[in-house]
Amino acid sequence: MKCDYISELVKFKSEAEQGNAKAQYNLGVLCATGKGLAQDYVEAAKWFKLSAEQGYAKSQCNLGVMYDQEKGVAQDYAEAARWYKLAAEQGNAKAQFNLGVMYLKGKGLVQDYAEAARWYKFSAEQGHAKAQFNLGNMYEQGKGVIQDYAEAIKWHKLAAEQGNVAAQLLLGVMYKYGYCAVQDYAEAVVWQKLAAKQGNAVAQLSLGFMYYQGEGVTQDYVQAHMWFNLSAAGGNKEAAKSRGITAANMTSEQIRKAQQMA
Repeated sequence: MKCDYISELVKFKSEAEQGNAKAQYNLGVLCATGKGLAQDYVEAAKWFKLSAEQGYAKSQCNLGVMYDQEKGVAQDYAEAARWYKLAAEQGNAKAQFNLGVMYLKGKGLVQDYAEAARWYKFSAEQGHAKAQFNLGNMYEQGKGVIQDYAEAIKWHKLAAEQGNVAAQLLLGVMYKYGYCAVQDYAEAVVWQKLAAKQGNAVAQLSLGFMYYQGEGVTQDYVQAHMWFNLSAAGGNKEAAKSRGITAANMTSEQIRKAQQMA
């Protein structure tokens, strides 16, 4: 595998030195990731910039990240926003999302919720999960858009269906407590379980409570104990306490089974 990276490095460097924008981008990626050579953010930024100046969108986005995160260049939010915008205007979904973040937080440009929502939407419509989640938040909170709970649920679901754990967790909370949606314990369990299976300790705790109380599922102390145990293993102190309370209602055989399942 290392030989493959070295071979690519030789090829990309030759083409990059001849001014090939795509090769310059690829060489920048190898330098940034340390594949085939020592990781070097300064060198990566150099090649991304040469490519970005030729209008290569992926390089413009990556160069924005370098300025944003102070990798290989001095941190400069205004410069980061400038490169993000150039890439975003070419339809780069990652840059559109990053630009939305800059507008939301007022990093490198004047804070503007409407602009943040606009760029999130461009990115979200291309399937960018984080943009979908953030756009859902904008609709939920009425930031930069007219508050619309149906739109919030729509975008959170699209993100959650792509495996975005934050969206899965939030949907579980929304359906459990009837916030932004009609209360539906069964639906809450669906989304909490997806987040819990990804190791989210908060979702594991919540799912444990739902099994303990029989909300959206048949009451099951073994399942409750298992989820509390997993959450506690992730450092959740409330889960450790709840596990103990649940164990008091269980037989030793049930506790053993729950521990094996966890």
